[in-house]
Amino acid sequence: MCGIIGIMGSQNIAPELYDGLITLQHRGQDQAGMMTFNEHFHLKKGNGLARDVFRTRNMMRLVGSMGIAHVRYPTAGTYKAAESQPFYVNSPYGIALVHNGNLTNYDQLKKEVVDNDKRFLNTSSDSEVLLNVVAHEFRALGVKKMDAEHIFQAMEKVFKRVKGSYSVITLVGDHGMIAFRDPYGIRPLVIGKRNSTIKTDYIIASETVAIDTLDYELINDVEPGEVIFIDKENNLHRKICAPKKPRAHCLFEWVYLARPDSTIDKISVHKTRLRLGESLVDQIKAAKLDIDVVVPVPDSARSSAIPLAYKLGVKYREGLIKNRYIGRTFIMPGQAIRRKSIRFKLNPIKLELRNKNILLVDDSIVRGNTSKKIIEMVRAAGAKKVYIASCAPPLVSPCVYGVDMPTRKDFVAYNLTNETIAKVIGADMVFYQDLKDLEAAAHKGNKDIDTFCGACFSGKYPTKNVTEETLKAAEEVRQKAHPLKEEAGEPMTLL
Repeated sequence: MCGIIGIMGSQNIAPELYDGLITLQHRGQDQAGMMTFNEHFHLKKGNGLARDVFRTRNMMRLVGSMGIAHVRYPTAGTYKAAESQPFYVNSPYGIALVHNGNLTNYDQLKKEVVDNDKRFLNTSSDSEVLLNVVAHEFRALGVKKMDAEHIFQAMEKVFKRVKGSYSVITLVGDHGMIAFRDPYGIRPLVIGKRNSTIKTDYIIASETVAIDTLDYELINDVEPGEVIFIDKENNLHRKICAPKKPRAHCLFEWVYLARPDSTIDKISVHKTRLRLGESLVDQIKAAKLDIDVVVPVPDSARSSAIPLAYKLGVKYREGLIKNRYIGRTFIMPGQAIRRKSIRFKLNPIKLELRNKNILLVDDSIVRGNTSKKIIEMVRAAGAKKVYIASCAPPLVSPCVYGVDMPTRKDFVAYNLTNETIAKVIGADMVFYQDLKDLEAAAHKGNKDIDTFCGACFSGKYPTKNVTEETLKAAEEVRQKAHPLKEEAGEPMTLL
């Protein structure tokens, strides 16, 4: 999971790129990077939050009216600073790239790039491989300068070679900006505009919140398989360059990944989460429990907890207070850090919990250890009964499209009943969202979209090249690449 942004403006755009990264910081807290272009490329990237990577002296050197930027949460490759984005190659033209997603044919592409295209790779990042594929196809055109049709022609070949999920923005020296989205539309990408006194400025970003915050006007989502080219004069060119595929927008974006004030593929994240709360009501009512208060696990479950409490006729209370100076623990680099952060991040209000039957509402339950610790915290505050409702269905299969999740055997819901899961995490009862209800909640926001990617819930992957062998290989790579995340008994935290 990453956040990407690109701006084609009328003046130096580094300050706006920085502000855009701050709005997208929830999509990645480990690394940040920015590249701008005037007559030359200017790059700054490194480990840490955007506010830590970019200082005044850096911003003064990032000159140019066109640029791209990135915040990273590693799902492929490592945490080395060299693997932060943007990536850059000087031939042809000079090309820089930022990427959100994950390539499922990385091994094949890497071999092609090295053996056939005769290109050198400096990292283990699939984004660097993708950059070199794009560069190779541009070079194969054999033209001194590309126009829109040249770019579309080359991108058709890129789409044929690259498999998986990818929302991408590139800078091409002395040409402009190119953005494209995979044919399934798995990861989000939106485009907006703003009229200046000189010409129309354009912005492309992972979420609409960046467009809103920077005072641009949303045009629409980049379509699956679409290529957008904004030339040096800020003229906009668009074309679908890949064969049509069934839409497979990631359902986890609406559950957890995206900010609630964003809209993805015309579907409000906040309203979807409201509907998720409402769709849990019937099964909780059927259990005939004596619930005194509904308490959300902040922040992403709050939108769901409010209508759930209302429909149940039960009080809604903020019983867990979040320290806003602790980042999202799901995207922290190691379990030891996550474990320590949970207690610093959440603190109970005892008077709201003491001697009460509590229904906790969380966005999802992954390994269950974090849920267990929260439940222990609530019981220690004096709760009599603690039930927990997950706004997401049971997670049972890893994501190969850009969300870092554990191996199948590490999911608490893998091959276990709800009753057993409740015992494991220390709850009196556990409730899960039904996958069909999750799909319906998103579909209601956009009737034109009726298929989604819910592979982490169902094990059914939209791209046909994901096999059992692919999953086993991905799990092995994950365990080797991120040993800190595999500490015995530690949770893959979702807060």
